[in-house]
Amino acid sequence: MKKVLIIEDERHTRENLCTILEMEGYLPLSAADGETGLATALRENPDLILCDVTMPKLDGFGVLAALRQRERGDTIPFIFLSARSDRPDVRAGMNLGADDYLTKPASAEEVLSAVETRLIRHQRMQGKGGAPDFSSSLPLESLGLTPREAEVLLWVAQGKTNADVATILGMSDKTVKIHLSHIFEKLSVETRTAAAMVAMERLV
Repeated sequence: MKKVLIIEDERHTRENLCTILEMEGYLPLSAADGETGLATALRENPDLILCDVTMPKLDGFGVLAALRQRERGDTIPFIFLSARSDRPDVRAGMNLGADDYLTKPASAEEVLSAVETRLIRHQRMQGKGGAPDFSSSLPLESLGLTPREAEVLLWVAQGKTNADVATILGMSDKTVKIHLSHIFEKLSVETRTAAAMVAMERLV
């Protein structure tokens, strides 16, 4: 049974997420603030973490930064839960190493889809023995890409949509599409899946 840690200061949201996950066969763990959540993560070593961005004591960014500095926490899939007003800040969180984000209130389907997708991706990467290092886009520049194109490809390789990439990098959807067009041409590929595969091979 996969353990999912929910770090969320809003009681109703926290309990609702626990119920959703429990009904799908997950073992939910919960914490009402960042400090407790970090301690729980290091003690329980969950398979995935859902974490609110804005919390007292220690916010979601602080939790993620602390986790990524610990040997037991640097590979745990991490999904941010953000209010719409937090979305500009999510960009910073993704750059810290978060795997995904969900905008609150997220439906049960959105939550379960995000959790399942990240768990499967994590399992596959571990099974290959060498997981791609998504911490920097610099290796992708060796493919002949500009720094900005490399950043776009880095997030595409992690399964992000154009809208996600636009939010994370602070650009318009149109600009993302232009960058992707240049990336496809330079890599001699026709789809984002093919481009992602090239990127992941370079990042291992």
